[in-house]
Amino acid sequence: MVALLTDDQVTEALGRRPLWQLDGSALMRTVELDSFPMAIQAVNRVAEIAENDNHHPDIDIRWRTLVFRVSTHSAGGITALDVMLAGEIDGVLELLGQPSE
Repeated sequence: MVALLTDDQVTEALGRRPLWQLDGSALMRTVELDSFPMAIQAVNRVAEIAENDNHHPDIDIRWRTLVFRVSTHSAGGITALDVMLAGEIDGVLELLGQPSE
């Protein structure tokens, strides 16, 4: 099983991912893209990465607004896998013209 991050480690990770915030036992980022097709393009790319990593975020789609939540459900909270996935999501969004910092 993957180890949960300590509160200090989560705080440090959020310092490196300023567009993410702590939401209970998950990391969360909300982003508004230019169009619905662009939002779906982001979701599709994140889905490919998540499937490859075998680590899947929760994604809420509201027209062109996406909410990503990452948490390691089997561990009961935030792990290094979530911080890594948050970085990969930032990379996808950056390619679509969204800031990563």
